[in-house]
Amino acid sequence: MIIGKKQEILTSRCFLFFAAFLILSGLSLTSAHAQDWVRTGTNLGAAKIRLAAADFKPTSNDPQTGSLKTAFDTTLFNDLSNAGIFDMVSKSMAPPLMPGSPQEINLSQWAAAPSSADMVVFGSIGVADNKVSVYGYLFDAKNQQSPQILGKQYSDIASVDNARTIAHRFADEIIMRLGGIAGIAETKIYFVSARGGNKEIWVMDYDGQNAHQITHLGSISLSPRVAPDNSRVAFSSLGKNGWSIHMYSLLLNRMVNFNSPGGTTISPAWTSDGSKLAFSSAHDGDSEIYTSDASGGGLHRVTAFRGPDVSPVWNPKTNSQIAWVSGRTGLPQVYIMDSDGANVQRMTDGGYATSPSWSPNGQFLAFAWNRKYGPGAPGGQDIYIMDIASKRWTQLTHDSGHNDFPSWSPDGRHLVFQREDGGASQIWTMLADGSEQHQLSRGGSGSMPNWSWK
Repeated sequence: MIIGKKQEILTSRCFLFFAAFLILSGLSLTSAHAQDWVRTGTNLGAAKIRLAAADFKPTSNDPQTGSLKTAFDTTLFNDLSNAGIFDMVSKSMAPPLMPGSPQEINLSQWAAAPSSADMVVFGSIGVADNKVSVYGYLFDAKNQQSPQILGKQYSDIASVDNARTIAHRFADEIIMRLGGIAGIAETKIYFVSARGGNKEIWVMDYDGQNAHQITHLGSISLSPRVAPDNSRVAFSSLGKNGWSIHMYSLLLNRMVNFNSPGGTTISPAWTSDGSKLAFSSAHDGDSEIYTSDASGGGLHRVTAFRGPDVSPVWNPKTNSQIAWVSGRTGLPQVYIMDSDGANVQRMTDGGYATSPSWSPNGQFLAFAWNRKYGPGAPGGQDIYIMDIASKRWTQLTHDSGHNDFPSWSPDGRHLVFQREDGGASQIWTMLADGSEQHQLSRGGSGSMPNWSWK
């Protein structure tokens, strides 16, 4: 599709404001002190479990064994490191051993310095008849009498992708058993990329691997939001009649019908039960927040105030509240309200705030904020989180380019976000206290990420 230059300029200006940032104001807190009240599950004062992950023992001579073993070992170690709840023993400090079974492991070697492991992950991997088989174990290195905590067996068609998937599943089992929380290693991140020529919707594994294009509309598509059951992706796209909400079925691998209202309609957001969507629409002339059912029926206008209202997001804990961005007082600020439009509360009181994202437990908002927005202002745009009850906030990114579009992981302990630093924007991730920041997307651009619900 060929889009006129004037329309592209108007669209870009529109989305500088519309597309999604988050803000908050409050008490200036250091990251360490902030975590006294930001109960995200990171840096809570409890000592981390010191965990060693041995390279798995190869048990076959099949030519595929080496590449699958490398993919598995690397993925498993990175998944456990990314969890943020373990003190991982580096490979250089671990015994140079590959115990493949409980009979082959000497726990005292792993418990002793320099590894000093509390727990050890080990096992075997082999390929036969084009099937990869993995036996994985988790042992308590300090309990010689009854050390086994977990034992799992996996099998699938032999491929690097399947070896990675098995590693993700085993990592999530370990995280659940030792941390009591659901792991995120099997989750996906949806995002926008123009690496194929047009801005289309893409998806990748949570760790940045296996990125691939989903839509092929040949236009500009933005703001992907995956349904809670991972069956569909809603997004905004520019067509012959302007901006509207589109729907792509991940089960059918094709576009499906969504009854988008007329007028510029953008920034969809799902309720946590998948029954409703909220979005911004100029259906009645001014940009307002609307809700509908999952097919676009039952359209209901929620806001009614002069000035743009955009970027809605539901409280996933209750589905009874919506956070959104409004320009009713001038520069965009973040507000929350009941889902019927009652009990409006302004959450930010200055700067330029956009892109709210509500945490899974309903307690926090993450957002992008330029606190010193204006001519000659020295401030940049960073990611913040706010405790909704107290309105206390903390800054997560610092002096590292233009950061926006935060999205929570389903475990509420990580955030994915967009960063532009002297070039193309890319997708980054971090723990919810701002630590462990890592770039995920590479090659081409990556923007407007959305973390899957599970």
